[in-house]
Amino acid sequence: MKQRLIEIGGWYGTVAIVGAFALSSFAIIKPTDSIYQILNLTGSFGIIAVSLYKRVWQTVTLNSIWAVIALIALAKILLNI
Repeated sequence: MKQRLIEIGGWYGTVAIVGAFALSSFAIIKPTDSIYQILNLTGSFGIIAVSLYKRVWQTVTLNSIWAVIALIALAKILLNI
């Protein structure tokens, strides 16, 4: 059951990040919209979880950096910086 939940989280992450990129690329949302950054942040968490479980350290590193970038961008959006 635990493995299945982790796999679902990983698939959510993939869909969220690719979905955010697609929505931005087709000008449906902007990178300055909070939903874009939320999708990237939560998506990276899902991919981090499955990558930790499978011990894929390159993907853990990449998505950890992705999460930090999304978190900083989201903070800037919400704080109007």
